This record gives sequence, structure tokens and C-alpha cells, in this order.
Amino acid sequence: MHSPSCRAPWRAVLFTALAPALIAAPALADAQSASRVATTGAAATPLPKGPRAMMLGDWYRVVNVSSPAVSPDGKRVAMTVTKAVEGENRRHSEVWVVNTAGGEPQRWTSPNAESSNPRWSPDGKYLFFSSQRAGGKGNSWAIRLDQPSGEAVQVETYPSGSMPADGSFAVFTDAATPAPQVPAGDPFAQQQPMARPPFDAITRPAMPTRFDGRHVVDMTYKNNGTGFVPGRRTARAWRPQQLFRQAVGDTAKKQLTTVAYSHRSPGVSPDGRWIAFIADVRLRADSMVDMERDSLAKLPYDKVRDEAERNDADIYVIDANGGTPRKVAEWMGAESDLTWSPDGKQLAFIGRPARTKSARIYTVDVAGGQPRNLLGDWQFEPSAIDWLKTGLQFSADIGGRSAVLKADLTGKNAPKELVGGRRQIRGTSYDASGKVMAFVATSMTKPTELFVANGDGTGERKLTGFNDTVNADVVWSDAERFTYKSVGNLEIEAWLMKPYNYEAGKTYPMVIYIHGGPHSAYGEGWFDEFQNLAAQGMFVLFTNPRGSSGYGADFTYSTRGRWGMEDYEDLMKAVDIVAARPDVDSTRMGATGGSYGGFMTTWIATKTDRFKAIETDRTITDWTYWYGASDAQGLTEFEFYGKPWDNQALYDTLSPIRYVRKVKTPMLIVQSEEDHRTPMGSAEIWFMSLKKQGVPVELVRYPRSNHDLSRSGEPWLLVDRLGRLRQWFGYWLLGQKVGAAAN
Repeated sequence: MHSPSCRAPWRAVLFTALAPALIAAPALADAQSASRVATTGAAATPLPKGPRAMMLGDWYRVVNVSSPAVSPDGKRVAMTVTKAVEGENRRHSEVWVVNTAGGEPQRWTSPNAESSNPRWSPDGKYLFFSSQRAGGKGNSWAIRLDQPSGEAVQVETYPSGSMPADGSFAVFTDAATPAPQVPAGDPFAQQQPMARPPFDAITRPAMPTRFDGRHVVDMTYKNNGTGFVPGRRTARAWRPQQLFRQAVGDTAKKQLTTVAYSHRSPGVSPDGRWIAFIADVRLRADSMVDMERDSLAKLPYDKVRDEAERNDADIYVIDANGGTPRKVAEWMGAESDLTWSPDGKQLAFIGRPARTKSARIYTVDVAGGQPRNLLGDWQFEPSAIDWLKTGLQFSADIGGRSAVLKADLTGKNAPKELVGGRRQIRGTSYDASGKVMAFVATSMTKPTELFVANGDGTGERKLTGFNDTVNADVVWSDAERFTYKSVGNLEIEAWLMKPYNYEAGKTYPMVIYIHGGPHSAYGEGWFDEFQNLAAQGMFVLFTNPRGSSGYGADFTYSTRGRWGMEDYEDLMKAVDIVAARPDVDSTRMGATGGSYGGFMTTWIATKTDRFKAIETDRTITDWTYWYGASDAQGLTEFEFYGKPWDNQALYDTLSPIRYVRKVKTPMLIVQSEEDHRTPMGSAEIWFMSLKKQGVPVELVRYPRSNHDLSRSGEPWLLVDRLGRLRQWFGYWLLGQKVGAAAN
């Protein structure tokens, strides 16, 4: 998703033009070819040449391209390139650069450090990137381009933040006062943060040096991915975020505001005279709204607030040298992605009138007035906006695909699609003039690569081929897209991926995949899990049932209080359609899914015996247990209309464990030991219940892993999981011997 900041640090409008670009990388930068990164970290066993089906070892060969950044003069694109290093069980990220005119991409950062998130300075003198390196302060590093350069350096005199067109200064937010210090003589000074008694706790350790447990008084004490964390009051006092200004070439930071509320998403006008920002409309002195806005775990359920239009924040402008802020407009809703027009006379933002309403793009005169809706009742929702000299362009998911579009500034006409097709597009970036556009794209049979086009979407061409080698060896399976009418005549989008080496006249087993969320979506992109099973000779069915994102808020939130009801029917309708095909063996069908999909697979097991095998991943089997054990209680408070004691009947009715005695289908359960989103207890009770009933069941518990194992977990464990999916469905659907599909 696009950051809610007004602009990414080095993407201010009307950048100063760079001097002619260097054709080669800076001195001492390794000009390795793109092919080298594709062969780094050799596989444990050499893989055969293709064309052939995907093997597990091929996963390590797939390169991920992300975070493209076009240089101000439009002559180069920097990007993050990430590759798994199989022998070391890790991923490695580097910053690579390619000329927009074409040629071989070059690596610009050290292979001995992790580097990512490239961004150009407006004057073209630096390529900044993020990296944690020994001896550094913070994680911002730079390569200098206007003179011979060697290793990356840190430039304290070049601030990070929103800049005017001339790049002379930056504006950013920070807390105005230092964090509270531990008092001298603290008897708990030697304890770990969570072992220390919180300041308002009643109990204390008998001997501080002998207690190494965790003492909890705050509700939020663990998070998926970071594990157990000290509570807010234990870690530091909350301090409002103020506006600061720092001139380029100077380390001094000038505080522009000193008020009792937080500022966010600051953006400097192109002429450098004004700063626009978003602030809590009620200006509450001790408000935590700005910090907690995006965390489901910390927002209390309020039906009136969620159902009705609300006014969480408003847009303000302030003189770039400080002064009294002026409210631009009071708009009922939540604003983000604040962006200046090139002439500095208007502001654009993405606004959501209420939690269950679709986001729109609005523009408003800086002088004041009523914001104008540019998208009207267009079905889909914007995810990022860029106001160029040629107009306002934005990206959006359109069902399972995505596109770059141009908005009609009058709001009278539907947006015009500039770049689209059956694929997913991410990370759109433009040069200073808006004439060059770069983006990363992936399709069903092609992993991510970098593309460039003219600012209006014409003249598209591919600039990288990091995955050419693996693409030449592996025959990736394609998928047929179809739509169908489900309950209430609602149209549902779905895909059926053919098995590797498909032959007409034969029949094949089928596995349906169910995505997480539920407010997420499958789409027109390369996905390792689908290819993994298709390579074994199975159809893979995947759908976006009601509750999925990408189809407008009405579609997304139509499942509130009704998980496992109409959405279940949507899934089964797709299975009915596919099972009726002459090339699908309806007696050999399986189901799999994770998170919400994990809940749904266990739910399916209680409602039907039509599947011969099921794999459930990151499952939820008892919602009351989940409410107490997870890090996201706000999800069910919103989706199930209250806390368990407010609506216990619904929590129980939607808990698969209440119907576990009906389960007959063999099930594989995969769960991560450090998953705080869908904790282990759901898997344990499900496993024990099935085992007691004599249902074939296996539980695989992955160490050092959290809710994101299947996406960003340790490579060895991630690939092991893919292998177990092959084996489970290979055994039950293909009649393979134990372990036969693990390659």
C-alpha cells in the first residue's frame, strides 16, 4: 500500500533537472550483470535444465524486484532486488540501477550488507537507500553521483522528508522532547524491559536479579513479527509529533510547532512557502489516535463510529517558517496521501468517509472550500496518487488485476486507464517532469520485473530480466479467468490454473485455495503456492469471494457478522462449476488456505465431506480463544459486532470447534510457534479433537516463525512447507507414496 505521507522523501513535484546521467555506475560500484544475481547462492543439488515442471529448488532462484525510483532527469531507475541465499537460509537485498534507455542493470550497493528502498535527491547528487551497517547512525545511506564515489556514506547534512521543488530544505515530524530516562538508583535497572515492573503495577519481583519473566499490565504486549514488546507506558511516554525543518547542508533542526496534538503526512508546496499536514480534528492533548489509527488491535469497536461518516482528522497549512496553522477544509472522513498540485494552488488526498465506505480521491483549493470527489461512484478504490504537470494519476486494484489510471480533475468522467492488462502493477514512480514512469509488474506466469513507459502509459518496455534463467527452465502454469453469479446474484471473480503438462481428454484432481484477510485478494500475479501444486499435476482453483478487497467497500464488508455463510457459498459455487468440467475429477478434490483461509478450511471440514484432503494453515478454530490470545482483537470486535461477552452467540456459532465431531476429512495442520496473529492453541485443540475421533491428521509446528512464514519466513522452512503441501495432496489425491512429491 502507498504510504500516507504527502510525498515519498525524494519525489517532490518539479524536481530540479540533473546534469547528464553517468552511463556507468559510480567509481568502485560493482557493475555486475543481472544474470549474476540470478545464480547467487547455488542450490544444494543442481537442478535439471528445462523445459520442465517447477521443483522445490526453483523457489530459491526466483528474484523479487520492488521499490522502483526514477531519477529526477528520467535517465535511470533504481530498485530493490531480493534473492534467497539457499546455502545460508536467508534473503539478501541490494540496490540495482538500470538506464531507462536500456542496457544491463548494475548493482550499486555492497554485497556484504542488506540495502533497499532507493530514493533520489531532487538535485541528483545522491542516491539514498536504507541499510543497517556497522558504525552507522540510523539506516539512511547515500551514494554520491556528482563526483567520483566509493563506499556509501551517511550525509547528516542532507535531511530526509518532504522537500520543495528546489530541494533546499526538508520538513518532517518528530517528538519534541526526549524520552523519559530511568532514574538513578533504579533497583530494576538490570532487568530486561518486560521483566521490569510497569510503573503502575502492584506486584514487584522478590529479587530483581532472579526474575527473567514478563510482567504485563497493558493489553498490547505482543505483536506478530516482533514478538513480546513492552507496553507503551513502560517503554516511553507518548509525545505529540511536531513539525521540524532542516536546511540541506546543515545539521540544525528547527522546530516549527509546539502544540498538544500530532502532525502527520507533512508536504511542502512546490514553491517552498507552505507546509500542508493532517491533524486530529479534535486536537486532543493526550490522543493516541495518530499512533493507533492503523492498528486493528488497539481500536475499540464502536458501531456508530464504524457505520456512520466520521471526522477523524482535517487538513491544515502552515507557513514554511512556522506560525499559526490554518484549516483548509473540514471534511467528514479520514484523509491520507496528501499531495500538492504542481502549481501549488490545490491539494489532493485519498479520503474514506467511514470505515465501511469506499475510498475516493478528493481535491480542494488551498485557499479553502469544499473538497471535490473525482471518482464519483466508480466501483474501485485508489491506493496511491501522483499529481503530475500533465494531470493526476493513481494506481488501483481492479478486482484481481491492477492498473495506473488518470483521474478527470472535473470529476465528471470515469478515470482513464493508462497501464493495465492481466497483471499486477506495484510501486509506480515518475521523473521530475512526469514524462517517465517506472513500475514493477508480475503476471500469472512471470515473476516480478521492472518496466518503464512514458508518463501517459505509452511506449512500455521491460528493463530487467532477473528471472529469465528460471523462466527458461520452468514451465509456469497459466490460469483461466472466469466470473460467476453467487448468492444474491453477486458476481465473483475466479481463476482455474491448469496442471503442468495438461492434456485434453485426461482428468486431474483439483485443489481450491482460500486467501487470508478476509479483506485481501488473489490476483493476476505469479504465486509460488499455486505453481507448486500445479507442477504436481493438479488443477488449482482460486477465487475472491465476498469479503475480498479490490471490488469496492460494499463488497469488502458484506461479510460482517456472516463469516462462513454467503462467503462459504461463494467458494462452493466455484467448486461446483469446476467439478462439472470433464477434465476435473470431482472425487479427488482438496482445499487449503491460511489465516482467514485457515478458518474457512476448518469450517469447510465441518460442513461437507466432498473434499478428499484438506490442509489448514494459520487456522482459527475458536474465536473466543483467539480473541484473548491474538494481537488483533479489534478485528472481531469490528467484524462480529462486539467483544465475545457482547455477542457470545455469534463467536460460538462461527467457531469450527463447536462442530468438530462432524469432521471426517484427513487434515494437515501447519502452524508457527511465534504466530501471535493466529496463535498455536487453535491448531492444538483441532489436532487433538481430530486425533481423538480417529480422523487422519498431522500437525507441523515451525520454529522461529510467525504469521508470515509462507511469505517472508526462513527460506528453508518456507520451502519445507511447500514440500509438505505437495506430499499431503500428492498422497491423498494422486495416490503417491509417502514423501514421493518432496522434490
